[in-house]
Amino acid sequence: MKTRRFIQCDVFSPVPLQGNGLAVVVDADGLSDEQMQRFAAWTNLAETTFLLPPTDPSADYRLRIFTPVREMLFAGHPTLGSCASWLHTGGKPKNSGIVRQECGVGIVEIDISQAPTMAFAAPPTTIKEMDPAHRLEIMQTLEIPANVIVNTAELCNGPTWQFFELKSVADVLAADSSRVRWPTFKAIGLFAPHASGGECDYEVRMLAPSSGMSEDPITGSLNAAIAKWMQVSGRLHKPYLVAQGTSIGRLGRVNVKENSNGVVWIGGQVHIVIEGHANI
Repeated sequence: MKTRRFIQCDVFSPVPLQGNGLAVVVDADGLSDEQMQRFAAWTNLAETTFLLPPTDPSADYRLRIFTPVREMLFAGHPTLGSCASWLHTGGKPKNSGIVRQECGVGIVEIDISQAPTMAFAAPPTTIKEMDPAHRLEIMQTLEIPANVIVNTAELCNGPTWQFFELKSVADVLAADSSRVRWPTFKAIGLFAPHASGGECDYEVRMLAPSSGMSEDPITGSLNAAIAKWMQVSGRLHKPYLVAQGTSIGRLGRVNVKENSNGVVWIGGQVHIVIEGHANI
């Protein structure tokens, strides 16, 4: 057992405690896979991350991401929260304004030049047709009428998402997440436009029983996959703001923009809430 620096932070909300909580073990070198998984199960948060020395010389640190039940190759709010925790505890990037994170999908760049808002470069996303039988099963389980579905797809950027674009925010918020059961379903992403002139441009929900909950508060990796789908579909014409967590009382806000080089950036604010030490 060793005393290690530990942080809990709140990600993707302008208001502390209204985003998605993340546990971060800053000094994770020497921990076994079993110890990491056991600690992640104990924190009982959607994700717990572990910062390690990089193996890629271009990276600033290496990150491992665990839910209470499994390891993930990539996740969005753990990426921003871990980066903020690394900086908060004295981390210095090799290149000013950009942190390079090594994780299961390779190197992910994080733009820290606009702190307290940070943004990660959306990783490559595979897009394919959703299995028709699975699509029908999700529709029946969540009672989604066929006439409110605009598009569907299976998106993968580490996690795999069963993605539904619906006609309205009301359609997105009407879904009953308690109907989703593991292991029948993969993670489900719901997406619809807000009326023009409002604060936010889109509403997103992520139903993910694999993380031990029926709904994730705010999901950077899902928003990244949707943004890449929007880009491929020729619909990413300007920056947009996503609301997520509305149905569970969170004030999630995710910024999406494409730069002149075609890189899609997924951004939000991070707040350090708890700082101390963990004996692991």
